[in-house]
Amino acid sequence: MKQLVILSGKGGTGKTTVAAALAHLASQEFSLVLADADVDAANLELVLAPTLEETHEFHSGQVAVIDPETCIACGRCAEVCRFDAVVAGEGYRVDPLACEGCATCFYQCPVEAIRMEEQHAGRWFVSNTRFGSLYHAHLFAGQENSGKLVTLVKQMARLRAMDDVADLVLVDGPPGIGCPVISAVSGADLALIVTEPTVSGVHDMARILATTTHFQTPALVLLNKTDLSPARAGEIIAYCEQQGTPVLGQLPFSDDVPQALVRGQPVTAYSGGPVAMALQDAWARLREALFSDEV
Repeated sequence: MKQLVILSGKGGTGKTTVAAALAHLASQEFSLVLADADVDAANLELVLAPTLEETHEFHSGQVAVIDPETCIACGRCAEVCRFDAVVAGEGYRVDPLACEGCATCFYQCPVEAIRMEEQHAGRWFVSNTRFGSLYHAHLFAGQENSGKLVTLVKQMARLRAMDDVADLVLVDGPPGIGCPVISAVSGADLALIVTEPTVSGVHDMARILATTTHFQTPALVLLNKTDLSPARAGEIIAYCEQQGTPVLGQLPFSDDVPQALVRGQPVTAYSGGPVAMALQDAWARLREALFSDEV
């Protein structure tokens, strides 16, 4: 079983579009389990039209709660809170969005009027798609610990792949280089970095490539919308050559992509145009790199 994670240094490069297309192409040859690790803004299901099978609650972290019946309004909790999460009014209460769950107020309360409650931080789902099972999640607004939820989604997808003896776990990773990305990269056999020929695209591709290098995850680069700026595209290719990172392919800009997304289809299933053909060529090279253990 192989694990492929698709990343981008920034949002809007076409990462999920590529992930959906690769799911379509790979499913014609291999058995798949899919995971959408962008738990803050999951959208792979918009293209795959899944049927929801299971819903599970996600609890992570703790928040302080003051019992107004027991509280003597001494103000000690407000004094020791470093995050200004204790709000004074008619008595004291804790702002759950500001509370970091450090429990300092819990230990300092002289009358034990404060308790620590586990936070209901989100939900994760199991769905069925025409390309394989999909594991995805939704982190509630203002919640932290997205890295933990990404790890959970990936772990459940991997266990499903082991049970089904699947050939490939395909992970649509989150953008950026933060904790969710690190969780998505963990355990991957190969990372595919999708970038675009813009100033921020070049900069953020270099950051995510440095991240995969740090965690010793082999990486390939796929250049999307390459004809929008040939000069920037040349910068990306030159940088990849300097870093010894292969460029898997170059995708042209095409109206086929938004038209396919509006219809809820991977672009490779919607059209046989230039983008679809370029993705087919990229998949052929990616398949060889992934399953021959040569990057």
